[in-house]
Amino acid sequence: MPTYRDEAVVLRTHKLGEADRIITVLSRRHGKVRAVARGVRRTSSKFGARLEPFSHVDLQFATGRTLEVITEAVTLHPWSQPLGADYPRYTVGQVLLETADRLVGVEREPSLQQFLLLAGALNALTAGTADGDRPPTMIMDSYLLRAVATAGFAPSLGECAVCGDAGPHESFSPSQGGTVCRRCRPPGTPLLRPETLGYLRALISGDWVTTRTIDEPTQRQASGLIAAFVGWHTERGLRTLGLVER
Repeated sequence: MPTYRDEAVVLRTHKLGEADRIITVLSRRHGKVRAVARGVRRTSSKFGARLEPFSHVDLQFATGRTLEVITEAVTLHPWSQPLGADYPRYTVGQVLLETADRLVGVEREPSLQQFLLLAGALNALTAGTADGDRPPTMIMDSYLLRAVATAGFAPSLGECAVCGDAGPHESFSPSQGGTVCRRCRPPGTPLLRPETLGYLRALISGDWVTTRTIDEPTQRQASGLIAAFVGWHTERGLRTLGLVER
């Protein structure tokens, strides 16, 4: 069978038969790939532990009829180890994996930006950001905004999402696609705290310096808006988001 190599992050696994697993990964060059890892559930397996969710691995695939077959796995970053020992970071990591799995819907279609966002967020969760450590939920919120924007659902954070009037505006409507002016504001849409809009812009651009002094109420309001926005544009809420401790 023809073979090829690619680096990937393991998204999820499923049992297959008595000793095998189906491994779903998001790879750098081939997008989302489902592959069979034979014998990995046996205690004698040479690379079973390398194919757990969160693992960043270099894989060799053999092309199969319906599913690829993993013939070699080399660990690049064992993110599953530190995340498995820290419950708040583990639950945030689960949100990242589910989001990537949901947003990259077509298998074997290149999704380089989604791969880089996921790998960068998992690295930030375990090693911190370039500007120092940040709360796990802040890293999650930044990832969610950037991932949905890359998938084509970028929120409007300047002009009104409905009529296009120049902002800044004082309300954010997840169902309308971002900030809205007073004329287009749906009934019951909450007002933004003064700092929230700037914070959302910093999260989506990866401006970690600006997030250094953000207070807890602002983070809490932004997190609620982001969760609602992502839930609306992925058609149903993220199952793992309910496990996150805020």
